[in-house]
Amino acid sequence: PDEWPALREWIAARFRTRSRNEWAEVFGDSDACVAPVLSVAEAAEHPHLTARGSFVDHEGAPAPASAPRFSRTPGTAGEVGRPAGADTEAVLGAAGYSDAEIKALIDAGVVATDS
Repeated sequence: PDEWPALREWIAARFRTRSRNEWAEVFGDSDACVAPVLSVAEAAEHPHLTARGSFVDHEGAPAPASAPRFSRTPGTAGEVGRPAGADTEAVLGAAGYSDAEIKALIDAGVVATDS
């Protein structure tokens, strides 16, 4: 355990020598349990996930397909999420804040809106 910090730094330094995609290629044909961390857009186009039908097009955006999948009761994708802050003013208003208080919170950077 005393050597773990040095070992952790040695491993991190080694991994910094290549890009994520280069490491994915290095491990691609091995039986090591290694996979890159992908964005949703990248995951939706990944060959393995495409072959499995892991993503569906939902209102023009990639969305995870329902899982597990049953033949008699197939699932469907839910609503597309709203942008962060899209409902800030409505939620604060419903919680009893006045328009002036909401504006003050936004101006002070305490809360954010999507605009």
